[in-house]
Amino acid sequence: MTQAEQAPGFTTPPDAGHIVALAERALAAIPARLRRHVAGVGIHVEELPDDETLDELELESAWELTGLYRGTPLHQRSVDDIARMPDLILLYRQPILLEWIETGVDLYDLVRNVLVHEVAHHFGFSDAEIEALEREMD
Repeated sequence: MTQAEQAPGFTTPPDAGHIVALAERALAAIPARLRRHVAGVGIHVEELPDDETLDELELESAWELTGLYRGTPLHQRSVDDIARMPDLILLYRQPILLEWIETGVDLYDLVRNVLVHEVAHHFGFSDAEIEALEREMD
Protein backbone atom coordinates (compact mmCIF):
# COMPACT_ATOMS: atom_id res chain seq x y z
CA MET A 1 0.00 0.00 0.00
CA THR A 2 1.37 3.41 -0.93
CA GLN A 3 1.51 6.38 1.41
CA ALA A 4 -1.16 8.10 -0.68
CA GLU A 5 -3.46 5.15 0.03
CA GLN A 6 -2.57 5.18 3.73
CA ALA A 7 -3.17 8.91 4.20
CA PRO A 8 -5.50 10.00 1.39
CA GLY A 9 -5.22 13.62 0.38
CA PHE A 10 -1.61 14.15 1.44
CA THR A 11 0.45 15.42 -1.48
CA THR A 12 2.91 17.11 0.87
CA PRO A 13 4.06 15.97 4.31
CA PRO A 14 1.30 16.36 6.91
CA ASP A 15 1.76 19.51 8.95
CA ALA A 16 1.26 20.00 12.68
CA GLY A 17 -2.45 20.68 12.17
CA HIS A 18 -2.90 17.33 10.44
CA ILE A 19 -1.10 15.53 13.27
CA VAL A 20 -3.29 17.28 15.88
CA ALA A 21 -6.43 16.33 13.94
CA LEU A 22 -5.33 12.67 13.85
CA ALA A 23 -4.49 12.79 17.56
CA GLU A 24 -7.87 14.30 18.44
CA ARG A 25 -9.59 11.57 16.40
CA ALA A 26 -7.53 8.97 18.26
CA LEU A 27 -8.34 10.57 21.61
CA ALA A 28 -12.05 10.34 20.80
CA ALA A 29 -11.58 6.58 20.22
CA ILE A 30 -10.19 5.97 23.72
CA PRO A 31 -12.68 4.01 25.85
CA ALA A 32 -15.18 6.32 27.57
CA ARG A 33 -14.15 5.09 31.04
CA LEU A 34 -10.72 6.65 30.43
CA ARG A 35 -11.57 9.51 28.09
CA ARG A 36 -13.26 11.61 30.79
CA HIS A 37 -9.97 11.60 32.74
CA VAL A 38 -7.96 13.00 29.83
CA ALA A 39 -10.31 15.88 29.04
CA GLY A 40 -7.87 18.42 30.48
CA VAL A 41 -4.75 16.99 28.86
CA GLY A 42 -3.47 19.19 26.04
CA ILE A 43 -2.03 17.94 22.77
CA HIS A 44 0.80 19.90 21.20
CA VAL A 45 2.87 19.11 18.13
CA GLU A 46 6.52 20.12 17.88
CA GLU A 47 8.91 19.39 15.05
CA LEU A 48 11.58 17.69 17.17
CA PRO A 49 12.33 17.30 20.88
CA ASP A 50 14.67 19.97 22.21
CA ASP A 51 18.14 19.30 23.62
CA GLU A 52 16.91 19.66 27.22
CA THR A 53 14.34 16.89 26.67
CA LEU A 54 16.92 14.65 25.02
CA ASP A 55 19.31 15.18 27.93
CA GLU A 56 16.56 14.56 30.49
CA LEU A 57 15.62 11.26 28.82
CA GLU A 58 19.24 10.37 28.06
CA LEU A 59 18.54 10.00 24.34
CA GLU A 60 21.26 10.33 21.73
CA SER A 61 19.03 11.37 18.85
CA ALA A 62 15.90 13.48 18.45
CA TRP A 63 14.65 10.88 15.96
CA GLU A 64 14.20 8.30 18.76
CA LEU A 65 11.27 10.12 20.37
CA THR A 66 7.82 10.35 18.75
CA GLY A 67 5.86 11.48 21.79
CA LEU A 68 6.17 12.54 25.42
CA TYR A 69 3.79 12.97 28.35
CA ARG A 70 4.54 15.99 30.53
CA GLY A 71 2.66 16.13 33.79
CA THR A 72 1.87 14.28 36.98
CA PRO A 73 0.35 10.83 36.46
CA LEU A 74 -3.08 10.48 38.08
CA HIS A 75 -1.89 7.81 40.51
CA GLN A 76 0.78 10.19 41.88
CA ARG A 77 -1.53 13.13 42.57
CA SER A 78 -2.62 14.29 45.99
CA VAL A 79 -5.13 16.77 47.35
CA ASP A 80 -2.13 18.39 49.02
CA ASP A 81 -0.49 19.18 45.65
CA ILE A 82 0.22 22.82 44.98
CA ALA A 83 -0.82 24.32 41.65
CA ARG A 84 0.99 22.66 38.78
CA MET A 85 1.33 23.10 35.05
CA PRO A 86 -1.41 21.46 32.98
CA ASP A 87 -0.73 17.97 31.68
CA LEU A 88 0.45 17.91 28.09
CA ILE A 89 1.10 15.30 25.44
CA LEU A 90 3.80 16.34 23.01
CA LEU A 91 3.87 14.70 19.59
CA TYR A 92 7.04 15.13 17.54
CA ARG A 93 6.08 15.55 13.90
CA GLN A 94 9.36 14.79 12.13
CA PRO A 95 10.11 11.53 14.02
CA ILE A 96 6.48 10.44 13.50
CA LEU A 97 6.73 11.12 9.77
CA LEU A 98 10.07 9.31 9.56
CA GLU A 99 8.59 6.25 11.24
CA TRP A 100 5.58 6.48 8.91
CA ILE A 101 7.88 6.48 5.88
CA GLU A 102 10.15 3.71 7.20
CA THR A 103 7.38 1.35 8.33
CA GLY A 104 4.62 2.04 5.83
CA VAL A 105 2.07 1.85 8.66
CA ASP A 106 -1.11 3.90 8.35
CA LEU A 107 -0.44 7.43 9.67
CA TYR A 108 -3.58 7.49 11.81
CA ASP A 109 -2.64 4.15 13.39
CA LEU A 110 0.87 5.42 14.12
CA VAL A 111 -0.36 8.66 15.72
CA ARG A 112 -2.97 6.69 17.67
CA ASN A 113 -0.33 4.30 19.03
CA VAL A 114 1.93 7.18 20.10
CA LEU A 115 -1.01 8.99 21.69
CA VAL A 116 -2.28 5.88 23.51
CA HIS A 117 1.20 5.25 24.90
CA GLU A 118 1.44 8.82 26.20
CA VAL A 119 -2.12 8.78 27.60
CA ALA A 120 -1.18 5.57 29.40
CA HIS A 121 1.64 7.48 31.12
CA HIS A 122 -1.02 9.94 32.34
CA PHE A 123 -2.75 7.01 34.04
CA GLY A 124 0.50 5.42 35.24
CA PHE A 125 -0.22 2.23 33.27
CA SER A 126 2.21 -0.67 33.11
CA ASP A 127 3.40 -2.03 29.74
CA ALA A 128 0.86 -4.87 30.03
CA GLU A 129 -1.96 -2.38 30.66
CA ILE A 130 -0.83 -0.30 27.66
CA GLU A 131 -0.93 -3.39 25.44
CA ALA A 132 -4.42 -4.27 26.73
CA LEU A 133 -5.64 -0.73 25.99
CA GLU A 134 -4.21 -0.88 22.46
CA ARG A 135 -5.97 -4.21 21.86
CA GLU A 136 -9.22 -2.78 23.22
CA MET A 137 -9.02 0.07 20.71
CA ASP A 138 -8.34 -2.19 17.70
